[in-house]
Amino acid sequence: MPLLVELVSPERIAWEGEARMVICRTGTGDVAFLPGHIPFIGTLTTHPVRVLLEDGGEQVIAVHHGFVEVSPPEDGFTRVTVLSDVAELADTIDVDRARAAKERAESALAADADDVEAAAALRRAEVRLAAVDAAA
Repeated sequence: MPLLVELVSPERIAWEGEARMVICRTGTGDVAFLPGHIPFIGTLTTHPVRVLLEDGGEQVIAVHHGFVEVSPPEDGFTRVTVLSDVAELADTIDVDRARAAKERAESALAADADDVEAAAALRRAEVRLAAVDAAA
């Protein structure tokens, strides 16, 4: 039986479907969820989430913090829910805009290495670009 996966942001459901595995980066490291996984709740770091599809394909989503919950199997299905303020499908990311944001953040950090906002902006841009690269 596949996993039932839902990636939710405040604005919308970014993606939902069936998968054979979901790989996320939590505060304690990477974790992979398979059908039948025990219940789990964890915090997500800013990192791409990989959803390995039943047909052998892959959906990559840039996630900027959030939570992941695995619900116990119900009707034979294990449900994985990813909740994030921002969840962007790799195929919807504007690569030129992400590169420009990365350059701006790097420039700001070159001027002030302690600029917390620039460091966060750099991380978001890097995750967007990593999601696009992983999906290619």
